[in-house]
Parts: sequence; structure tokens; C-alpha cells
Amino acid sequence: MSTGDTAVLMESGGDLSAEFCGREGIEYLPLHVIYPEKDYLDGIDIDPAMIYRRYPGEIPSTSVPSPQEIIDKLLSIKEKGFKNVIAVTISAALSSVGNAIAAVASQVPDLRVTVFDTKNISFGSGIFALWAVRQLAKGVPYEELTERMRVKRSDSRQFFYMDTLKYLRHGGRIGRVSSFVGEALHIKPIISCDPDGVYYTVAKIRGERMGKKRLLEEVCGAVGSRRCWIVIGHGGAPKEAEAMKALLEEKLENMEYLFTKQITATLANNTGPGLLGVMAFIDP
Repeated sequence: MSTGDTAVLMESGGDLSAEFCGREGIEYLPLHVIYPEKDYLDGIDIDPAMIYRRYPGEIPSTSVPSPQEIIDKLLSIKEKGFKNVIAVTISAALSSVGNAIAAVASQVPDLRVTVFDTKNISFGSGIFALWAVRQLAKGVPYEELTERMRVKRSDSRQFFYMDTLKYLRHGGRIGRVSSFVGEALHIKPIISCDPDGVYYTVAKIRGERMGKKRLLEEVCGAVGSRRCWIVIGHGGAPKEAEAMKALLEEKLENMEYLFTKQITATLANNTGPGLLGVMAFIDP
């Protein structure tokens, strides 16, 4: 957990649940999911099931926390006795949440805030919050830890199999993913984030079975024989996630499986149902 004088803050795009963060000592900052009737807090009073139920007729908008919400969160951390905060955020190319935190951090006196742009999304981002609190528990000091995180940024490798790109296109976050017409041809993309934190197409595979086979191949190729943490995420596809876990356990000798989780509401909104993702954090 967060120890000594340093706390770790993660916004909900990192896809660790509020409950999980509470157990691990990670501070949680929810993004917003906005429907006509209400502004919901991601992971607090909305879950992905609502997003899927209201597809395809209603696709909500999302937003970062307000400046005052961020200030209030930082003040609450300071009141707990912390002097430093490492704020772990998803890629600045995909969200403005990191910039929003940086913009108001100076308004909280006597609290040093480092915003760490993971250049990734979902568990590929959130894993740094978990790794950071475990490093703090080992006694790694604030300045050293922020440098270690920068060095390890490329060790978080994540690949997503997606049933469709239409929700990613709708959200305007398609990045360098090819906007191809693949529905009729049953073409399924494997996507990831490049070193700049932008989505790109790893592969285009025809058919669901071959798409998931390629997902497995990409993860195994990225890890090789190295030790790694594995997290599996899915969008309303728990059986497929369980099957992928079994395959990974067969292929990766040095993996430590952490957990499988339905992706959070803000990410479900931009990916749609049927998503299957695997995050490998190398040499944790």
C-alpha cells in the first residue's frame, strides 16, 4: 500500500476497481459517464452492464473530473499526512485527465505531485499504480520510484481483440487504427498502444477464432521466456476470458496471473461488448 510520505493516485481509466484500490492502498479518482438523466461516477454508481444495456440507441459521453474534484482529492490525500503523490494516468493521447491533474496540482500547497503518463490504457496503465505501491512498501523513495516508473514504461504490453471498431470510432479515439470496412468480411482487429500512447492496429484477422489465436500469439511473442504479471480484461465476455487464461497458463512458464476483470464503464463505452484484452507487465 502507499507508505511513508508518498501516496499513489489512479484515475478510473486505469481499470482497477475502487474496491481493489482500497485494499491495495491506492487512491481512486473516478472519471465521468454522462447520460441525459445523470452524470455518473465511473466505478462508483455506474457499471459496464448499464452501458451495454443501453446500446446501441444510447451512447453516453465521458469527461475528466472537474478541477475542484481533483483539488478536493489532493487535499484529502494531504490531510492523511502524505507529502508526495504519484498520479498514474492513461495516455495523454487518449485522455486529458493527466493534464487536468497537472493544471491544478500547484493549488494544493506543500504537496508534491508527479503525473505519470503511462502511454497506455486500461490495465496497461493501472498496473503501474499497483507496482508503485508495492515498490513503496519495499522502501523505494519517491524520487527514485518516479524515475523507475519512467524506465519501466515500455514493460507494460497490452493487446486487445475487438469485435467491432464502431464504438472506438464514435468516441473519436481511433488513433492510427485503420478505419477499414470489415463487418461484412468478419475482420477482427488486434489493437495496442504505440510508444506515444496512440492506438494502432497490430493485426487484422478474419474470424473470431483466428482473432483470439492471434491475440495469444502477440502476448506470448511480447513476453518470451521472461517473468511477467498477467491481467485479463473483457467486455461482457467472461467465458472467453477464462479460456484465454487457460491458454496463457499453458504457454507462459514464468507468468504470475493477477486477476480477470470486466473493463470499467468509461472504457466499455469506447470499445463495446465482445472485447478481450491481455496485459503483460514484464519483469515486475
